Amino acid sequence: MPFRSLTEKRTSDSIDTPPLAQGEANDLDDLIPDRKLEKKYNYDDYCNGDIYDGPKPTYTKEWELDESSLNERPYLKHIKSLSKAWPHLHYLAEWMEVSTSPTKWQLIRGLAHQDLKKLRDSRASRTKVAVVDFVSVQKTPDVKHIIDPGRLAECLNETATPNATRLYIVEDLSRDVIEHLGSKLDIDPQFFREHINDYTWFNVRDPWVELPDLNIVSRTRPYFRLTYMQPRYFKSQASFQEAQKQAGRFNVLRRLDEDNEHSSLFDDSDAVVALVRSKASLWIRSARENQQAVGVLLIDPSITEGFPLWKGYRPFKNSPCPSEGLPEGFKEPNRASLYEELLFWIRQTSQEDIDSIEKNPKAMAFRILEIICAEWLTLSRYITARLGQIEWEIEKPEVFQGKRVDIQRESMNFKSSLTKLHTWRRRLPVYRSMVADMRTKLFPDPLNSTNPSDPPNDCIAALREDFTIVARHIDDLLSRTERIAAVATAVTAIEESRRALEQNKTLGRLTYLAVIFAPLSFVSSFFSMSANLADLTQTIWVYFCVAIPISALVYLLVDKNWTNNLQGAYDTAGKAKKKTGGFLSHKQ
Repeated sequence: MPFRSLTEKRTSDSIDTPPLAQGEANDLDDLIPDRKLEKKYNYDDYCNGDIYDGPKPTYTKEWELDESSLNERPYLKHIKSLSKAWPHLHYLAEWMEVSTSPTKWQLIRGLAHQDLKKLRDSRASRTKVAVVDFVSVQKTPDVKHIIDPGRLAECLNETATPNATRLYIVEDLSRDVIEHLGSKLDIDPQFFREHINDYTWFNVRDPWVELPDLNIVSRTRPYFRLTYMQPRYFKSQASFQEAQKQAGRFNVLRRLDEDNEHSSLFDDSDAVVALVRSKASLWIRSARENQQAVGVLLIDPSITEGFPLWKGYRPFKNSPCPSEGLPEGFKEPNRASLYEELLFWIRQTSQEDIDSIEKNPKAMAFRILEIICAEWLTLSRYITARLGQIEWEIEKPEVFQGKRVDIQRESMNFKSSLTKLHTWRRRLPVYRSMVADMRTKLFPDPLNSTNPSDPPNDCIAALREDFTIVARHIDDLLSRTERIAAVATAVTAIEESRRALEQNKTLGRLTYLAVIFAPLSFVSSFFSMSANLADLTQTIWVYFCVAIPISALVYLLVDKNWTNNLQGAYDTAGKAKKKTGGFLSHKQ
C-alpha cells in the first residue's frame, strides 16, 4: 500500500527563512544545485557540512523523518543503519529523505510549510515504470505501465508469468520506488547510490564522492552502471535555459555541459549545443528455483526542449529494399522521450534475442546499449567536426575572424583556438574512461572470468565490435587533439616571435632618432650657455661644424653594422652603375 504523506518537523534550532511567493517557489524547484546560484540565493555546496563534519550538520534535523515514518520504510531504515559502516550510503539516505539532491534543500527550505510538504510528497511518490515480460515462446514482449507507487508494490507481489523474464524499466528515481524495489527484490543499496548523481570528478570536501571499489569486490555484483553523454541542439539561449529548468525538475541530478566555447562561422549566433550527462543502470537477479529472472533498468528522464543533435541516430535496422516493403508494425520511434523510445525498440526485439535472455539475462539491456552506443558515435562525430573547425581557424584565421588588421589580433585568434582545444583535451580523457568502464562491465576478459563456463553473451557479444569502434574513435580524437595542440603552440610561438620582432623594429627606430637628436641637443645646450644671444650670430657656423660630425660619430658607434651597411650600399651602387653602362653600350 502507498506510504502516508510526510509531516515535516521544524526544530527550535532551525534557521528561519521567510516564505516565498508561489512563482518563486516554482522557480526554485526548477533549479539545478550549482555554484552559479551563490549570489542570488546564497547557495553553498557545503551548507550541510562537508565529508569531514559530524553526523548532525546544519539542515539534517529539518528534513529527517521521524521514527514512525522510518518504520513504514524498512529499506530506508536499513540504509541508515548501514551508513556508519558504509559511509557512502549516508548520502543516499539523505537523498531519500529530502526526495531530491540534498544540496537543493537550501533552495526549497524557505517555502511555506504546505508548499514544501506538497513538493516533497510529489517528488517522493513520483513513479513511471514499465514492466516488460520477455516470454521465450512469445514473439512480442508484454508491456504494462505503472504510474503509482501502490500499484508498483502490488505488481512486485504478483505471481510471475510462466517462462518469462521480467524487466522493470524505471524513469527517474524516487524514494517510494527505491523503497519498493529495494525491499521486495533485495537490491544492494549501492545500485541506487551510483545512479543519483552525475559528477565526473570530486573536490576533497565533497560528501557525495564516489570512490572506486576493488575489482575483487565489484566483479561479483549483479549490477552495473553505464555513463554516457547525449548531445542536444538548442536554437536559442532561451531554449537552453528552459532545458536546464527541465533538468532541475528531475529527482536525480543531471546537468547540461554547455559547449559555449566552440561557436563556429556556420553556427547561428544564438544557438547552443549542450552535452547532457546521462546514466543507465542495470540490476539482474538470475532465475532461481520457483523464481523468475528479474532485471531493473534505471534510465534518465528526458529533456524535451531542443533537439537531439542532427535529429538523433539512425534506426537500428537496414532500410528495406522496394521488394521488402515497410516492416509490419514499424513506425518512427518517439525521439522526445528515452522511455518511449526504448520501449519502441524493445517491441522490435527478435525472437532469437528473446530466447537468449533465458541463458543470459544481461541481454535484457540490449536495446539501451544500442542507444548508448549510438549516442557515443554521434558525440564522436560532433567532436570531429569541432576539431576540424579549430584546425581551419589555425590554418586560415582570417576566414573566421575577418580581415586581419594587425598582428595582435592574429595572436588573439590563436589564443581563442587554443582555449577551444583545451576544452576537449580536458573532456576527452573523461569520455575515454567512461567508454573503457562500459567495455569492462559488458565484455569482461574471458581469461579473467571467474566462471569460464558462463554462456556466451549472444546479442550482447554482437555489440562488442561497436563499443570497440567507439573506444577507437575516442582514442583517435584524443591523439588528434594532442597533435593540434602541438601545432597550435608552435604557431603561437612563431606569431609571438614575429610580434616581438616588430616591437624591436619600432624600438630601433626610436633609438636612431635618439642617436641623432641627443648630440644635437647637447651641442645646442652647450653653445647656448652664453648670456648675450647677439654673440651667437658670429659663431652659429661652429654649431653645425661640431654637431654634425658628433652625431655621425655617435651613430657609427651605436650601429655596429655600419660597415656592412656601407659595403651593401657600395655594392648596390656598383651593380646599378654596371647595369647602366651595359645598357648604354648596347644602345650604342
